[in-house]
Amino acid sequence: MVKLSVVIPVYNVEDYVAKCLDSLLEPGISRLNSGEEPGYEIIAVNDGSTDSSGEIVAGYAERCPELVKLITIENSGQGQARNVGMEAASGEFLYFIDSDDYLAPGAMAELLDALEQDFDICIFDSIAVNTLGDELEYRPGCRCGAPLSLSSHPELLLENPDVWNKIFRRSLFMDNGIRFTPRVWFEDLRTVPRLYAYTDRIIYIPKAWHRYVQRPDSVTNTSKVRRNLEIIPAVDELLDFYKSLGMYGQLKDVLEYLAFHSQFLTSSVRANLADWKSPVQGELARDFLRKFPDYKSNPYVGSMSLQHKLLSFLLMHRMYLSVHVLMKLNNRLKNKRV
Repeated sequence: MVKLSVVIPVYNVEDYVAKCLDSLLEPGISRLNSGEEPGYEIIAVNDGSTDSSGEIVAGYAERCPELVKLITIENSGQGQARNVGMEAASGEFLYFIDSDDYLAPGAMAELLDALEQDFDICIFDSIAVNTLGDELEYRPGCRCGAPLSLSSHPELLLENPDVWNKIFRRSLFMDNGIRFTPRVWFEDLRTVPRLYAYTDRIIYIPKAWHRYVQRPDSVTNTSKVRRNLEIIPAVDELLDFYKSLGMYGQLKDVLEYLAFHSQFLTSSVRANLADWKSPVQGELARDFLRKFPDYKSNPYVGSMSLQHKLLSFLLMHRMYLSVHVLMKLNNRLKNKRV
């Protein structure tokens, strides 16, 4: 019986996808050779790749047809590729991993063992690495205490919304009509925080099973800097979602800070690192202030770190070159600690 479906969107990652697949197949091959069912499947969705990514995955599907399934679609974006994989999945649980990331040695077996616990969402940790595998930063998946639910810990909405450090019960998506938005940035922020509204069966396992690969061109691509503005409709959709459920009042402070951190701080810094003169920073600030003019009274804003307070001050006063220099220095120091 298939317990877990691993869904991988694949698009022009010929230098990375083999390492991703190898990290997922490590325990499965030995189980198949011993005549046991692997208990999981890998669904790779080739999203119209123009390099050799599709051929590389096809080779794995040929060698391991019991484990690896390849679906090829016209280029539709990562969100739609995940939706296609989700629809084709037969597992009780879903795990989404990006095709340029990978799992730590032995992690796949531990993921499967974790499925014996009772949950709808399982959160775990990740380690950011460079393309050589050098560790850059440990990323805890959750800082909230147990039991994990929005009623007991609204701060769940402030945890990293990425899908690659979470296992989801498939019915959570299917029964509530939740899908990833195609052809947009921030599809995880548009999707994962909604799932918390439908379950209080959430657990956290403090193990760094996932490796998040920071590619050298991921931040500094100036041709895509305006796409950071897509955070605005992503935040708006989330606010409207919780308003539609009648939960906005009880979650107002945490949702306001989510908008502050995701839209104003994080997206502004991302745009700044790509082009410190970009007008995108001002557009993000103006939209945020229009929605939340009294943000300074938010308790989460008041208790944030000194670094975030400094960044907020510099961005609000349009001291963009100072932000650029500060963040470049911070990233350089972070890399030196490796």
